[in-house]
Amino acid sequence: MYKKILIALENGPADETILPHIAELAQRFSSNLLLLHVADGWAARNFNKLKLAESEEMKNDREYLEKVASRLRSDGLSVETMLALGDPPAEILKVAEGEHCDLIAMAGHGHRLLGDLFHGSTITQVRHKTLIPILLVRVQKK
Repeated sequence: MYKKILIALENGPADETILPHIAELAQRFSSNLLLLHVADGWAARNFNKLKLAESEEMKNDREYLEKVASRLRSDGLSVETMLALGDPPAEILKVAEGEHCDLIAMAGHGHRLLGDLFHGSTITQVRHKTLIPILLVRVQKK
């Protein structure tokens, strides 16, 4: 059913909410996983245009993706990683479509009104612009 699942990771605590759900789903369906993080700092957004060197943030993001991938691979899962640069919703959509993903998995913080105005809502933008099914897992507050 789900041959390739894109997991949009934030490189933060929210990722630990979504990963167990998707790992179990991937095992049940023998799915391939694509771990995606979108670096959206100044250097990432201007990387190609200004031909910049990779920032520390981008290097840390790559290391993080590989660390998560290694952990999932040790559980027998097939995992690829990708670091995209720029606007998170646009990059998630571009990668999901370009890589022929059957499912987009994301963790949601449950912002409302003011939170969305200040933080933006990647989930809202993605869900309004894709026909690919989305699995949304709400982050548990500690």
